[in-house]
Amino acid sequence: MTTAMSLPKISLITPSYNQGQYLENTLKSVLDQNYPNLEYIVIDGGSQDHSVDIIEKYSSQLTYWISEPDQGQTDALQKGFSKATGDILGWLCSDDILQPNTLSEVAQFFGKNPDAQIVYGDSLWIDPKGNLIRPRKEHSFSRYILLYSHNFISQPSTFWTRQVYEQVGGLDSKFDVAMDADLWLRFSEVAELHHVQKLWSCMRIYPEQKTYRLFEQREAEKKQLRERYYGSEPNWLVASKRAVAKFKRTTLKLSSGCYW
Repeated sequence: MTTAMSLPKISLITPSYNQGQYLENTLKSVLDQNYPNLEYIVIDGGSQDHSVDIIEKYSSQLTYWISEPDQGQTDALQKGFSKATGDILGWLCSDDILQPNTLSEVAQFFGKNPDAQIVYGDSLWIDPKGNLIRPRKEHSFSRYILLYSHNFISQPSTFWTRQVYEQVGGLDSKFDVAMDADLWLRFSEVAELHHVQKLWSCMRIYPEQKTYRLFEQREAEKKQLRERYYGSEPNWLVASKRAVAKFKRTTLKLSSGCYW
């Protein structure tokens, strides 16, 4: 018989700032999992909308929450992870949602693969109203594709052990947009990133989303990451490698059935 204490503790962090229109759905998608060994932490950056009212509504089900000004999303996540005590870690932004049974499936994966330290699943892209745009199925990990095409790993569908997070030193505060890509890359230096073909989250896609809104900053941070591994490269070489990465990505997606 499975008991709460026999399941790994999962610590999930939700950074939040002025996204009250989505936040309740985010919180409910986690709490409605009914995962018995969950540590759910919400770090709000001092929202001026009704976000705090929503957080207070569910406060009895949260392990910890706070609303105060911070230095941005990475700072909020660092605060959250400093409070986390779980065996498995992850984060869910305040405009994304988990698919039903995700946490149980994540626990099952680590239970069946005791040597694994990182796993990522697939996601659904949804619009601001929650309508399906399309499934986002992915392929096995490739540092080259991540750096020269784009960060294809679905962040809300990614989970890792406390051990590997501490081993690589956690999130780097100098990254505000590419902090997840930076983390995946440092993970890849010490452990394998496993991919499972399971839909674990829904990612909300809209023009005001941070990834799209801060496009120039994202590209600048991505350049920093490329230079860490490949040094400074002329624009023509980056463009050539980008074409190769896109071809490699298409080949991997075709071979793994990601387009169907």
